This record gives sequence, C-alpha cells and structure tokens, in this order.
Amino acid sequence: MATVLVVEDDEYVRSAIIQELSRRQHAVRSAGRALDALREITQRPPDAVILDLGLPDLDGSEALKMIRSVSGVPVIVATARDNEAEIVRLLEAGADDYLVKPFSGDHLNARLDAVLRRARTASPPQVLHIGDLAVDLNRREATVGGAPLTLTRREFDLLAYLAARADRVVSRKELLTEVWQQSYGDDQTIDVHLSWLRRKLGESASAPRYLHTVRGVGVMLIAPPP
Repeated sequence: MATVLVVEDDEYVRSAIIQELSRRQHAVRSAGRALDALREITQRPPDAVILDLGLPDLDGSEALKMIRSVSGVPVIVATARDNEAEIVRLLEAGADDYLVKPFSGDHLNARLDAVLRRARTASPPQVLHIGDLAVDLNRREATVGGAPLTLTRREFDLLAYLAARADRVVSRKELLTEVWQQSYGDDQTIDVHLSWLRRKLGESASAPRYLHTVRGVGVMLIAPPP
C-alpha cells in the first residue's frame, strides 16, 4: 500500500482514479489545483503523484518543475497530449513516467507499481548525520540533539544541500543555482537565509558551530567538536 496524491481538476476523472487506487488498497489524497498539490507535497509528502497537465492555475509542466524544486517524489504525468516531443520534454523535466488519456485502471496500476518499485530500490530512507544534527531527506525533517527544528521550505533545502556536502566549501553561486534555481541574484538573499538558519541551529556568524563562512569563497557545514 502506498500514499498517492492525485492532481486532477476534472471531478469525474479524479473520482474514477481515486476509486481505482483505493480498490487496490492505496491511501489516496487529491488536489484540483497545482498550488494545492504543492502544499500537500511539502506538508504531507506522498509516496507518488499522478499529475494531470491541464490544471486551472498552472500548466502541468510548470507544476512539475515546482514539484521537482521541493521533492524527489515519483511523478506520473497524465496527459491527453500524445506527442512524442512533449513526452520526452516532460521526462527530461523530471517526470518518472507518463500515461496518455484515456487509460485503464490496470494500466494505471502497472505504471504506479513500477515507479514505486524503482523508488524503493533506488532511494532507501536517507538521513544525514553531522554531529548531533540529523537531516531526514525523505521526510524533510531536521533535528539537533533530538529536538526538531522548525524550518521553512527554503531553510530546509539550504540545510539539506549543505549537509549532503558536509566538510566541503560551497560557493554562494552554487547555492543560488542549485537551491534557489537561479542563474544570478543577490548574495544578500543567501546571507539572510543563512542567518535565520544559524539562529535555529543555536549559533551566530561570530560564534559558529555548524555553519562556517569561508570569506570570499562560500560556506561550509561541519560537525562541531565534541
């Protein structure tokens, strides 16, 4: 059994998909708009997403990009656009598989089982430990000494990126490109988020424990001395 988020604005189609998945013992949540889906994914991460492209607030391809900026959850795109170039573009943008409407329940479940199987074998639960800091990448949770940190989405993304590269200096340009998904911008944005993150980690720029600034280069996350 898996938790599946169905993102579909057509009530009839959404109801049919939910009924089929529930019949297969999956726990199903649904959203009719892209922004509602993003909120669900960040607050209560599902095991997989079935994403319709024809949403009322955002084009599905844009919704896919936004999902990929916050989560690695498997995404199956459901589309009426039976166009090879379009499908290739969606797969390159981060979709794990696709279904062309109309599709049968058996076809849906076969594709869903396949992406869940790949996700489970390729991505076991991953928790990064740096000193007494623990960063759970799958649950998007972090703790220090067992106490949970209350982080915004961007703060968690920043912490997770640095934790995955612990003991290495990461440049501000790299953070801007990989965490903010921007090719250019103001370093002050990064500095502000680092300041907020330091405060939640119980440190400051003048008395760092985890986050150490390397002047003129970037920032490095290291374990504090015992």
